[in-house]
Amino acid sequence: MRAIIQRLFFWAAALLLASSLTGCGYNDFQRLDEQSTSAWAEVLNQYQRRADLIPNIVATVKGEANFEQETLTRVIEARSKATAIQVTPEMLNNPAAMQQFQAAQGELGSALSRLMVVVEQYPNLKANQGFSDLRVQLEGTENRITVARNRYIQAVQEYNVLARSFPTNLTAMVFGYTAKANFQVANEAALSTPPTVDFDKKP
Repeated sequence: MRAIIQRLFFWAAALLLASSLTGCGYNDFQRLDEQSTSAWAEVLNQYQRRADLIPNIVATVKGEANFEQETLTRVIEARSKATAIQVTPEMLNNPAAMQQFQAAQGELGSALSRLMVVVEQYPNLKANQGFSDLRVQLEGTENRITVARNRYIQAVQEYNVLARSFPTNLTAMVFGYTAKANFQVANEAALSTPPTVDFDKKP
């Protein structure tokens, strides 16, 4: 009899604990933490996809006689800088590291955009089917980067609101859920518009 009472008491306590954790946002923290981590992984995946395209783009451009070397050098250096940053899970909780990462990726994006503008001066490159395929892949990747970034930003916003709101902020303090670093966006409206790689624009 005593064993049955103890068992009933155990299950009652477990149910009480489960309901209290649900009410205080613990389960929401679990869900949003996983969601933001997954979204971040997709951001990294798309940035890596872009970085992997660059060696082929550079190799193709190098084959063009008298191509503007300064522009090509900037792309190579920007890629090296961006891929040199060590990406760790801790970066999500480090605004300074996130800002450094974002700056490096932004610099690479700008260098690539400039390269594509300069390419318009070289008819042979424009007519090169291999290069044409590469730049289509690049444009698609830039669009996927924007989508992945947007999803990450939204996931982190949800998580951070939960971490800062009462009473779930108490749960955050107890279990060590700190606010996550997010992308700094100068123009919020730009989030809904994927960047375009204009291959027809003249420098």
